[in-house]
Amino acid sequence: MLLNVVGVSCKRRELIREIQAQKLAQALEVDELEIGFGLNQELGLKRPGDTRWSSHYKTLLNVMDLFSTIFKVLMIIGKDGSKSEDKCKAQGIFYSMEDQDIINATRLVSLTKCQLQKMREDGWEIHLNKVISFCNIHGIVVPDLEACYIPHGRSKRFVQQVTYRHHFRIDVFIEIIDLLLQEFNNRFDEVNMELIRCMACFNPRDGFSSFDKESVLKLATFYPSDFSSIDLRTLECQLDIFMEDMKRDNDFQNLQDISSLSMNLVETKRDVAYPLVFLLIKLILILPVATASVERVFSGMTFVKNKLRNRIGDQPLNDCLVTFIEKEMFLQVSDDDIVHRFEEMKTRRKIN
Repeated sequence: MLLNVVGVSCKRRELIREIQAQKLAQALEVDELEIGFGLNQELGLKRPGDTRWSSHYKTLLNVMDLFSTIFKVLMIIGKDGSKSEDKCKAQGIFYSMEDQDIINATRLVSLTKCQLQKMREDGWEIHLNKVISFCNIHGIVVPDLEACYIPHGRSKRFVQQVTYRHHFRIDVFIEIIDLLLQEFNNRFDEVNMELIRCMACFNPRDGFSSFDKESVLKLATFYPSDFSSIDLRTLECQLDIFMEDMKRDNDFQNLQDISSLSMNLVETKRDVAYPLVFLLIKLILILPVATASVERVFSGMTFVKNKLRNRIGDQPLNDCLVTFIEKEMFLQVSDDDIVHRFEEMKTRRKIN
């Protein structure tokens, strides 16, 4: 649907190019991107092939890189599209891309890890039979699995003497699954999964069907500086009244995400009535932004702390990072204001 709506016409593809070119020009202006041969190539939403899975992967990578640009294009089509059908489709895609069901996401992660582990333990023979069947159909020679493995293009002296069966099972099949499991564990460890599960308990979808009081209280314990032992007891009392209030009020029955819940709480002044509950919701909403901000800082350090500034101190590094990361705000400050601020400081030499 995304490809049909956004990439259906030359005009919309050109709109993607223009928006992406503007972003690229701004990034190059502030030295956020490196310049060189083959870098910063133009990206587009190429339609993937039905039988070439690598094309699907490349399309997904382009969607990730063009995510903010696609959002802008969908908003333009949704507001100013020439056809009402395109407007409805653009709005539907926009909201479906924005919506993130945390509960289903965590469940899918756990199920995927279980399936990979199950495949590692019991899936070798099934996979091997499929591969042999495929090779027989297409006339591909299958080596004797009990024969000694002979590597292509490498000397036998540097390869362990094993059979083809051992090589394909241990060095290929199991090793790839272990890499996938390790990547899942690095990105979704038990602490992060527990945190996400607790956060999902505030999801207002389907009349707060996923709400769990104990999980919400456990989430509050992750913020000891914001919730003391007395605050936790108060929060426990507030939660009972809060949920009863939410279930009785029709304005809170059709909400789809936590951000909508927080806005409704402010509009109805319930953020004042349930201050600790609202504080916890704010912390939930801030967490993804705070995480992204930290990653952004570490990405910025590769540009700020380069070879020329390799021995820079902590305070100068911090100052340089602030101006680099918040460059959009600092670019609005004129040079005259900076000079005037510098002159108003303690005694310093200045050019008259």
